[in-house]
Amino acid sequence: MTTQHHDQKQPAGWVLYDADCHFCTTWARRSKKLLQSRELVLVPLQTPWVRARLGLPEAQLLTEMRLLLPNGQTFGGADALLEIGRYFWWSRPVVRMGHIPLVHAWLVKVYRWVARHRSCASGACNTQVPGGRQD
Repeated sequence: MTTQHHDQKQPAGWVLYDADCHFCTTWARRSKKLLQSRELVLVPLQTPWVRARLGLPEAQLLTEMRLLLPNGQTFGGADALLEIGRYFWWSRPVVRMGHIPLVHAWLVKVYRWVARHRSCASGACNTQVPGGRQD
């Protein structure tokens, strides 16, 4: 897949986010310049070429943010954040710690909790946990 023009450099990767989510778009807007400084491009998960490239079922597509690299490798959720962190010298200690099994398991759990409750950040929490109880 080619997404560059002849006069443009290939990005280091695409940071994919849910453009219909207030929490996600706020995060994307605030981090845009920082990501661009490392040639990481923000793109909504809803973009047709992203949907085609990921090939995920609709129910899975918007469950977490993702990082897509030019070589086709993808990272999702906490793993995407850890991979993005490798681009910044000041976050490398956290990235190293994030690969310790117990720390990684905790990061994944925290990321999933935040992702499930991201609509709550705008005061419109409608996320239901299986079994009918709210976390």
